[in-house]
Amino acid sequence: MFGWWKRNKDSQGSDGRYRFGNDYLIELRQVVKIYETAAGPFKALKGVDLRIDTSEFVAVIGKSGSGKSTLINMITGIDRPTSGEVLVGDTAIHTLNEGQIAVWRGRTIGIIFQFFQLLPTLTAIENVMLPMDFGDMYELGEREQRAMRLLEQVEMGQHAYKLPSALSGGEQQRVAIARALANDPPILVADEPTGNLDSRTAASVLELFERLVAHGKTILMVTHDNDLTRRAARIITLADGEIVAETTADRRPQTAETLRQPSSVPTSSLSSPDDVQESDTQLSQPQQEDGHA
Repeated sequence: MFGWWKRNKDSQGSDGRYRFGNDYLIELRQVVKIYETAAGPFKALKGVDLRIDTSEFVAVIGKSGSGKSTLINMITGIDRPTSGEVLVGDTAIHTLNEGQIAVWRGRTIGIIFQFFQLLPTLTAIENVMLPMDFGDMYELGEREQRAMRLLEQVEMGQHAYKLPSALSGGEQQRVAIARALANDPPILVADEPTGNLDSRTAASVLELFERLVAHGKTILMVTHDNDLTRRAARIITLADGEIVAETTADRRPQTAETLRQPSSVPTSSLSSPDDVQESDTQLSQPQQEDGHA
Protein backbone atom coordinates (compact mmCIF):
# COMPACT_ATOMS: atom_id res chain seq x y z
CA MET A 1 0.00 0.00 0.00
CA PHE A 2 2.79 2.42 0.88
CA GLY A 3 5.27 1.37 -1.77
CA TRP A 4 4.72 4.36 -4.03
CA TRP A 5 7.17 6.61 -2.17
CA LYS A 6 10.07 4.18 -1.95
CA ARG A 7 12.60 3.93 -4.72
CA ASN A 8 13.37 0.27 -5.32
CA LYS A 9 14.72 -2.14 -7.90
CA ASP A 10 11.31 -2.67 -9.47
CA SER A 11 10.73 1.04 -10.16
CA GLN A 12 14.30 2.18 -10.77
CA GLY A 13 15.28 2.29 -14.41
CA SER A 14 18.59 1.09 -15.74
CA ASP A 15 19.59 4.74 -16.24
CA GLY A 16 19.27 5.45 -12.51
CA ARG A 17 16.19 7.63 -12.83
CA TYR A 18 13.09 7.55 -10.67
CA ARG A 19 9.83 6.06 -11.91
CA PHE A 20 8.60 9.18 -13.69
CA GLY A 21 11.91 9.94 -15.37
CA ASN A 22 13.05 12.47 -12.78
CA ASP A 23 16.74 12.42 -11.89
CA TYR A 24 16.25 14.30 -8.63
CA LEU A 25 14.60 13.55 -5.31
CA ILE A 26 12.37 16.62 -5.69
CA GLU A 27 11.52 17.92 -9.13
CA LEU A 28 9.00 20.56 -10.15
CA ARG A 29 8.24 20.89 -13.85
CA GLN A 30 6.60 24.07 -15.12
CA VAL A 31 4.46 24.41 -12.01
CA VAL A 32 1.77 27.06 -12.19
CA LYS A 33 -0.57 27.94 -9.33
CA ILE A 34 -3.49 30.30 -9.87
CA TYR A 35 -5.82 31.40 -7.07
CA GLU A 36 -9.24 32.83 -7.79
CA THR A 37 -9.75 36.06 -5.86
CA ALA A 38 -12.42 38.76 -5.72
CA ALA A 39 -10.10 40.93 -7.83
CA GLY A 40 -9.65 38.15 -10.39
CA PRO A 41 -7.14 35.34 -10.95
CA PHE A 42 -3.85 35.66 -9.06
CA LYS A 43 -0.87 33.70 -10.37
CA ALA A 44 1.19 32.72 -7.30
CA LEU A 45 3.64 30.52 -9.22
CA LYS A 46 4.55 31.13 -12.85
CA GLY A 47 5.97 28.05 -14.52
CA VAL A 48 8.47 27.12 -11.80
CA ASP A 49 11.15 24.52 -12.53
CA LEU A 50 13.08 23.25 -9.50
CA ARG A 51 15.41 20.34 -8.76
CA ILE A 52 16.57 19.28 -5.30
CA ASP A 53 18.50 16.09 -4.65
CA THR A 54 19.20 13.82 -1.71
CA SER A 55 21.25 15.30 1.16
CA GLU A 56 20.93 18.89 -0.03
CA PHE A 57 20.38 21.78 2.39
CA VAL A 58 18.45 24.38 0.41
CA ALA A 59 17.24 27.78 1.59
CA VAL A 60 14.30 29.55 -0.08
CA ILE A 61 14.20 33.32 0.30
CA GLY A 62 12.06 36.13 -1.01
CA LYS A 63 9.81 38.94 0.11
CA SER A 64 6.30 38.39 1.41
CA GLY A 65 4.06 37.44 -1.49
CA SER A 66 6.95 36.13 -3.59
CA GLY A 67 5.53 32.60 -3.66
CA LYS A 68 7.64 30.89 -0.99
CA SER A 69 4.73 29.41 0.95
CA THR A 70 2.97 28.33 -2.23
CA LEU A 71 6.13 26.60 -3.43
CA ILE A 72 6.46 24.72 -0.14
CA ASN A 73 2.78 23.77 -0.26
CA MET A 74 3.34 22.22 -3.70
CA ILE A 75 6.22 20.07 -2.44
CA THR A 76 4.45 18.94 0.74
CA GLY A 77 1.17 18.21 -1.02
CA ILE A 78 -0.73 20.74 1.09
CA ASP A 79 -1.88 22.39 -2.13
CA ARG A 80 -2.10 21.28 -5.76
CA PRO A 81 -0.69 22.94 -8.86
CA THR A 82 -3.05 24.41 -11.43
CA SER A 83 -0.76 22.89 -14.04
CA GLY A 84 2.63 21.25 -14.15
CA GLU A 85 4.16 18.29 -12.33
CA VAL A 86 5.40 17.79 -8.77
CA LEU A 87 7.59 14.68 -8.41
CA VAL A 88 9.12 13.46 -5.16
CA GLY A 89 11.13 10.27 -5.58
CA ASP A 90 8.84 7.77 -7.28
CA THR A 91 5.68 9.70 -6.46
CA ALA A 92 3.78 12.11 -8.70
CA ILE A 93 2.25 14.18 -5.89
CA HIS A 94 -0.14 16.06 -8.14
CA THR A 95 -1.89 12.79 -9.09
CA LEU A 96 -2.70 11.55 -5.57
CA ASN A 97 -6.06 11.92 -3.88
CA GLU A 98 -6.37 13.56 -0.46
CA GLY A 99 -6.18 10.29 1.47
CA GLN A 100 -3.08 9.14 -0.38
CA ILE A 101 -1.42 12.52 0.09
CA ALA A 102 -2.04 12.44 3.85
CA VAL A 103 -0.43 9.01 4.21
CA TRP A 104 2.44 9.91 1.87
CA ARG A 105 3.14 13.17 3.70
CA GLY A 106 3.13 11.50 7.11
CA ARG A 107 5.85 9.09 6.04
CA THR A 108 7.89 11.19 3.62
CA ILE A 109 7.86 14.80 4.85
CA GLY A 110 8.74 16.16 8.29
CA ILE A 111 7.51 19.73 8.78
CA ILE A 112 9.11 22.13 11.28
CA PHE A 113 7.04 25.23 12.05
CA GLN A 114 8.11 28.69 13.17
CA PHE A 115 5.78 28.58 16.18
CA PHE A 116 6.61 24.95 17.06
CA GLN A 117 2.94 23.78 17.04
CA LEU A 118 3.41 21.44 20.01
CA LEU A 119 0.20 20.30 21.68
CA PRO A 120 0.21 22.04 25.07
CA THR A 121 -1.47 19.23 27.02
CA LEU A 122 1.02 16.57 25.89
CA THR A 123 4.54 16.08 27.19
CA ALA A 124 7.52 16.42 24.89
CA ILE A 125 7.78 12.69 24.37
CA GLU A 126 4.05 12.37 23.69
CA ASN A 127 4.30 15.12 21.05
CA VAL A 128 7.10 13.20 19.34
CA MET A 129 5.05 9.99 19.42
CA LEU A 130 2.03 11.60 17.72
CA PRO A 131 3.17 11.17 14.09
CA MET A 132 3.90 7.48 14.78
CA ASP A 133 0.39 7.06 16.19
CA PHE A 134 -1.28 8.87 13.28
CA GLY A 135 0.80 7.06 10.68
CA ASP A 136 0.54 3.69 12.44
CA MET A 137 4.31 3.44 12.30
CA TYR A 138 6.32 1.05 14.46
CA GLU A 139 5.01 -1.31 17.11
CA LEU A 140 3.16 0.25 20.05
CA GLY A 141 5.86 -0.78 22.50
CA GLU A 142 8.59 0.65 20.31
CA ARG A 143 7.18 4.14 19.87
CA GLU A 144 8.10 5.56 23.26
CA GLN A 145 11.63 4.15 23.02
CA ARG A 146 12.07 5.64 19.57
CA ALA A 147 10.69 9.01 20.71
CA MET A 148 13.18 9.04 23.59
CA ARG A 149 16.07 8.25 21.23
CA LEU A 150 15.06 11.16 19.00
CA LEU A 151 14.80 13.53 21.96
CA GLU A 152 18.24 12.44 23.10
CA GLN A 153 19.61 13.17 19.64
CA VAL A 154 18.42 16.77 19.92
CA GLU A 155 19.69 16.96 23.52
CA MET A 156 16.20 17.00 25.04
CA GLY A 157 16.08 13.57 26.68
CA GLN A 158 16.16 15.05 30.17
CA HIS A 159 13.04 17.11 29.38
CA ALA A 160 11.04 14.26 27.81
CA TYR A 161 8.22 14.30 30.36
CA LYS A 162 7.80 18.06 30.62
CA LEU A 163 4.92 20.00 29.09
CA PRO A 164 5.78 22.58 26.39
CA SER A 165 4.96 25.40 28.82
CA ALA A 166 7.93 24.31 30.95
CA LEU A 167 10.35 24.57 28.01
CA SER A 168 12.13 27.56 26.48
CA GLY A 169 11.58 28.52 22.85
CA GLY A 170 14.80 26.81 21.77
CA GLU A 171 13.88 23.67 23.68
CA GLN A 172 10.41 23.59 22.11
CA GLN A 173 11.96 23.91 18.65
CA ARG A 174 14.27 20.96 19.36
CA VAL A 175 11.24 18.90 20.38
CA ALA A 176 9.52 19.99 17.16
CA ILE A 177 12.54 18.79 15.17
CA ALA A 178 12.45 15.43 16.95
CA ARG A 179 8.73 15.18 16.12
CA ALA A 180 9.48 15.93 12.45
CA LEU A 181 11.92 13.00 12.47
CA ALA A 182 9.47 10.61 14.13
CA ASN A 183 8.69 8.55 11.04
CA ASP A 184 12.20 8.86 9.58
CA PRO A 185 11.15 10.98 6.58
CA PRO A 186 13.76 11.56 3.87
CA ILE A 187 12.75 15.22 3.58
CA LEU A 188 12.45 17.97 6.20
CA VAL A 189 10.70 21.24 5.41
CA ALA A 190 11.37 24.08 7.84
CA ASP A 191 9.22 27.22 7.70
CA GLU A 192 11.11 30.06 9.41
CA PRO A 193 12.49 27.58 11.97
CA THR A 194 14.57 30.16 13.83
CA GLY A 195 12.17 33.09 13.58
CA ASN A 196 11.34 33.02 17.30
CA LEU A 197 14.80 32.10 18.60
CA ASP A 198 17.74 34.15 19.78
CA SER A 199 20.87 34.10 17.63
CA ARG A 200 22.75 31.57 19.77
CA THR A 201 19.85 29.11 19.87
CA ALA A 202 19.24 29.62 16.15
CA ALA A 203 22.87 28.73 15.45
CA SER A 204 22.54 25.48 17.42
CA VAL A 205 19.39 24.54 15.49
CA LEU A 206 21.19 25.13 12.19
CA GLU A 207 24.11 23.00 13.37
CA LEU A 208 21.60 20.23 14.03
CA PHE A 209 20.24 20.65 10.49
CA GLU A 210 23.76 20.30 9.12
CA ARG A 211 24.25 17.04 11.03
CA LEU A 212 20.95 15.72 9.65
CA VAL A 213 22.03 16.57 6.09
CA ALA A 214 25.35 14.82 6.72
CA HIS A 215 23.36 11.70 7.60
CA GLY A 216 21.28 11.75 4.41
CA LYS A 217 18.32 14.01 5.09
CA THR A 218 17.23 16.62 2.56
CA ILE A 219 16.28 19.95 4.12
CA LEU A 220 14.31 22.76 2.51
CA MET A 221 14.28 25.88 4.71
CA VAL A 222 12.15 28.97 4.12
CA THR A 223 13.52 32.11 5.74
CA HIS A 224 13.50 35.91 5.59
CA ASP A 225 16.88 36.05 7.32
CA ASN A 226 19.70 36.37 4.81
CA ASP A 227 22.28 35.58 7.51
CA LEU A 228 20.79 32.11 8.01
CA THR A 229 21.12 31.28 4.34
CA ARG A 230 24.91 31.23 4.67
CA ARG A 231 24.57 27.81 6.30
CA ALA A 232 22.71 26.34 3.31
CA ALA A 233 24.46 24.72 0.37
CA ARG A 234 22.13 26.39 -2.11
CA ILE A 235 19.93 29.49 -2.00
CA ILE A 236 16.82 29.87 -4.16
CA THR A 237 15.40 33.38 -4.52
CA LEU A 238 11.76 33.88 -5.47
CA ALA A 239 10.10 37.07 -6.70
CA ASP A 240 6.58 37.44 -8.06
CA GLY A 241 6.08 33.68 -8.34
CA GLU A 242 9.29 32.98 -10.24
CA ILE A 243 12.76 31.72 -9.35
CA VAL A 244 14.93 34.71 -10.18
CA ALA A 245 18.27 33.47 -8.82
CA GLU A 246 20.06 30.45 -7.46
CA THR A 247 23.32 30.66 -5.54
CA THR A 248 25.48 27.70 -4.64
CA ALA A 249 27.68 27.24 -1.58
CA ASP A 250 30.64 28.98 -3.21
CA ARG A 251 28.33 31.97 -3.77
CA ARG A 252 28.66 32.02 -7.55
CA PRO A 253 25.24 32.94 -8.98
CA GLN A 254 24.12 30.29 -11.42
CA THR A 255 23.16 31.22 -14.95
CA ALA A 256 20.32 29.69 -16.91
CA GLU A 257 22.86 27.44 -18.63
CA THR A 258 24.45 26.11 -15.43
CA LEU A 259 21.02 25.48 -13.91
CA ARG A 260 20.36 22.98 -16.69
CA GLN A 261 23.48 20.99 -15.88
CA PRO A 262 23.14 17.81 -13.78
CA SER A 263 23.56 18.07 -10.02
CA SER A 264 26.86 16.90 -8.54
CA VAL A 265 24.93 15.11 -5.79
CA PRO A 266 24.32 11.47 -6.72
CA THR A 267 20.75 10.25 -6.76
CA SER A 268 20.14 7.71 -4.00
CA SER A 269 17.30 5.74 -2.50
CA LEU A 270 14.80 7.20 -0.10
CA SER A 271 15.35 5.93 3.41
CA SER A 272 13.04 3.17 4.56
CA PRO A 273 11.39 3.12 7.99
CA ASP A 274 13.12 -0.23 8.48
CA ASP A 275 16.49 1.54 8.37
CA VAL A 276 15.72 3.88 11.27
CA GLN A 277 17.63 2.02 13.96
CA GLU A 278 20.89 2.32 12.05
CA SER A 279 20.37 5.99 11.21
CA ASP A 280 19.46 6.73 14.83
CA THR A 281 22.72 5.19 16.00
CA GLN A 282 24.76 7.25 13.56
CA LEU A 283 23.02 10.55 14.28
CA SER A 284 23.33 10.17 18.03
CA GLN A 285 27.09 10.61 17.74
CA PRO A 286 27.45 14.39 17.24
CA GLN A 287 30.64 15.82 15.84
CA GLN A 288 33.09 17.48 18.20
CA GLU A 289 32.24 21.00 17.15
CA ASP A 290 28.58 20.45 18.07
CA GLY A 291 29.29 19.96 21.73
CA HIS A 292 28.13 23.49 22.57
CA ALA A 293 24.84 23.20 20.65
